[in-house]
Amino acid sequence: MSAVHYESYTEARTHLKDLLDAADEGRVATVRRDGSRAAVVDAERLRHHLSLACSVKAQAVAESGGWSIFIPGLPVAADGASFEEAIDEMVDALREYAEDWQDRLRTAPNHYDNWGLVQLIALSDDQQLADWLVGTGR
Repeated sequence: MSAVHYESYTEARTHLKDLLDAADEGRVATVRRDGSRAAVVDAERLRHHLSLACSVKAQAVAESGGWSIFIPGLPVAADGASFEEAIDEMVDALREYAEDWQDRLRTAPNHYDNWGLVQLIALSDDQQLADWLVGTGR
């Protein structure tokens, strides 16, 4: 089977099952609307790809009987009495950042390129995000 491309929202709506089936199978699936084109992709495939592609890496530092975690270049950091507690706090901090990004930061020049990270955060559950932070999961 090949890629599916629909030239209008109406055409895509008529063929919604075919569009979603193509995305589920990993085939290219697009819809054109008002001069722009949107891709329809399987969320888990996208999440997996983003977990591999996101170049930001968390750094952890043991200090003062606890742990601090930060991601260089992002205004996101967390502390905890244990490494696991700091990871849990960082997951929460990343979720807050993703909300702020969607509300207002997405158009700021120094945050604009964090689209992939925000998608990864939104598509991951807490355990997947924690595993990504420590480098053990995808």
